[in-house]
Amino acid sequence: MGKDEGGGVSGGARPAAAAPEPAGSADPSDDGPIVLYDGWCNLCDSSVAFILRRDRHARFRFAALQSPAGTGLLGGCASDEPLDGTMVLVYAGRCRTRSEALLTILRLLPSPWPWLTAFAVVPLRVRDRAYDLVARHRSKWFGRTDVCMTSLAEYKDRFIR
Repeated sequence: MGKDEGGGVSGGARPAAAAPEPAGSADPSDDGPIVLYDGWCNLCDSSVAFILRRDRHARFRFAALQSPAGTGLLGGCASDEPLDGTMVLVYAGRCRTRSEALLTILRLLPSPWPWLTAFAVVPLRVRDRAYDLVARHRSKWFGRTDVCMTSLAEYKDRFIR
């Protein structure tokens, strides 16, 4: 698949305006995927760890939604609804949210993960309802953490603060 296929914008987010340069190791000219996630959510941290372990080419960078970089990048995502409770993928000039973000992340990972993008045949509204159900109960089902993932020394260069 091409660099920007399958990429609409879901969850009411529209293409991002030029994102401000986040603090830390971010390079504003780098158009690589940046995952914005809830730094205190165990499910979100597990999702970041899943991506880190499979991203052999170190394409992905990450920022907690609560960090200055995450807040700045999120501010570049025009949206009709709050995005502070969802995973957001900033990639190729767009902010993808909810199921669209997950499917794009899977598409960008090495094989066999892109095969799961077959779930794109499920209507967006249905996929996002399933995403919202899990998101609504994530703290109860998976708990909260006391340590944000950005403290992992071996991946420190992959996190934008």
